[in-house]
Amino acid sequence: VEVVESGGGLVQAGGSLTLACAASGRTSIASAYAMRWFRQAPGKEREWVAQMLPSGSTYYPDSVKGRFTISRDNANNRLFLQMNSLQPEDTAVYYCNVDADWGLGTQVTVSS
Repeated sequence: VEVVESGGGLVQAGGSLTLACAASGRTSIASAYAMRWFRQAPGKEREWVAQMLPSGSTYYPDSVKGRFTISRDNANNRLFLQMNSLQPEDTAVYYCNVDADWGLGTQVTVSS
């Protein structure tokens, strides 16, 4: 497995979580072209929630803009997703995607 997510859990509405994605092997955050976080809620399609380009430019869908922040640590080959003001609709399995590599996901559950 080239990328592994961690940091998920149960949080109350309004709370925060930071997800981490540890890349290994041939997967390099520093040389990646596309770094993204996705999520998939039960019965719904997988949707992207954050993207970072090599330049450092970041993009977010309106549903999370202003609440989620993607960042990276090239030295430690890690990608992060800071999530604030979490709401029950943010409940999903969150996946890290670095170029062609996907992690197995980490569950985030937001209680009302």
